[in-house]
Amino acid sequence: MNEHEQKRMEQLLKQSLPPISVLAATEPQRDLWPAMVRRLEARSLAVPWFDWALLAAVVAWFALFPGTISLLFFHL
Repeated sequence: MNEHEQKRMEQLLKQSLPPISVLAATEPQRDLWPAMVRRLEARSLAVPWFDWALLAAVVAWFALFPGTISLLFFHL
């Protein structure tokens, strides 16, 4: 890439990308903490039914075949 092409590329990039103001880059336009608190409070520990079904299947498997518990511990 020669100097002319490099200057042309620089010019095209400057035209296509908007300038970033110093103020906008250093601080947000609004306070983000209340939104974060709302998200944390809205989060609940909801476990889907298929997770409970999988847990029940594993417990039943261990009850029917107790020798597989040691196999599980071996692989952990």
